[in-house]
Amino acid sequence: MITRQFQDVSMPVLGLGLMRLPTLENGEIDEPQVAEMVRTALDGGLKYFDTAYPYHGGKSELAIGKILEQYPRDSFYLADKYPGHQHLTGVSPKEIFEEQLEKCRVSYFDFYLLHNVNEGNFNVYTSDEVIPYFLEEKKKGRIRHLGFSCHAKADGLETFLQYLKDHGDPMEFCQIQLNYLDWTLQEAKRKVELLKAAGLPVWVMEPLRGGKLIDDIPGAFRFLLSIPEVTVILSGMSNLQQLKENLQLFQDAGPLTDQEWNALLEKAEAMKNGVPCTGCRYCVEGCPMGLSIPTLLSTYNEMKTGAGLSPIMYLEGLPEEKRPHACIACGACAQACPQNIEIPDVMAELADIYDHSKKWSEICKEREEAAKALKEAKK
Repeated sequence: MITRQFQDVSMPVLGLGLMRLPTLENGEIDEPQVAEMVRTALDGGLKYFDTAYPYHGGKSELAIGKILEQYPRDSFYLADKYPGHQHLTGVSPKEIFEEQLEKCRVSYFDFYLLHNVNEGNFNVYTSDEVIPYFLEEKKKGRIRHLGFSCHAKADGLETFLQYLKDHGDPMEFCQIQLNYLDWTLQEAKRKVELLKAAGLPVWVMEPLRGGKLIDDIPGAFRFLLSIPEVTVILSGMSNLQQLKENLQLFQDAGPLTDQEWNALLEKAEAMKNGVPCTGCRYCVEGCPMGLSIPTLLSTYNEMKTGAGLSPIMYLEGLPEEKRPHACIACGACAQACPQNIEIPDVMAELADIYDHSKKWSEICKEREEAAKALKEAKK
């Protein structure tokens, strides 16, 4: 396994993100397969496991805790996150942290992050009760390394800069969305430069942008290996085969050549179409209409890239109350979106595209009528 230095530790570069674990037909986590993935990961040199309070409705922490309990505590690194971005009411950082330790069945976290610092929760993560509490837990040894994650806006980075200025000193690392598409689209290049200036190593999330870059997985990962500031690359592998393929890749993959680097960035420019949804599902929980927003956004992107009739067929197959027309434009989804997508506007546009598109049912009816006319003409 390729390693990079973090303080006095030689860190395996590849980490396993636990947001997209394999599931059973009933939606529950497939724990036997996850257990096999963990065993295979550890055997292959992957030691970093990244979970969070909201992943899989809170069950990711439970599953990984049960599985990792079977291994010596010093044989793995476990990362968890404080969910200040969820604006939970009636609970304190202490209550959340104690709950997470209990669910994960550990006495300390190797890495702990303030989850998704952004414009909407800046006051939460800068309050007197959050950072001081976790710094105290670090002194106690219940947090070994403290950092934060951030999906800063692409058009300013004011929040990112302000947080680094005011609270960067006690932080030891920063986790950002980084891939060859977001190098310019989400100003990832600028974020890396700012973190380098602040002396903070980079942890990578969404290296394949929620699966949108899977047509060139080696190239996507080698792009990240070409960036010296990158220390850990988290991949949300959702089955054992994906894990095995990534483990093999990270045994000896090297950085891109200049020609390969430029080719990927040219490819990224051609891909800048539609909306940058990664399927994180932060938008779903607060939707009063119960819409499957990531799926609808994916359908929108299909339409914008000329994907043919299949997205129309998908929308036509949905109940009316689950189509984009059902969006009431309350804005809860947009506030929760780490990609800063104006989701109500997209839903309105998607509904309009659908209304003005020829439906599969209409095509079927036209074909049926043509067949009848042909049959009559042959009589």
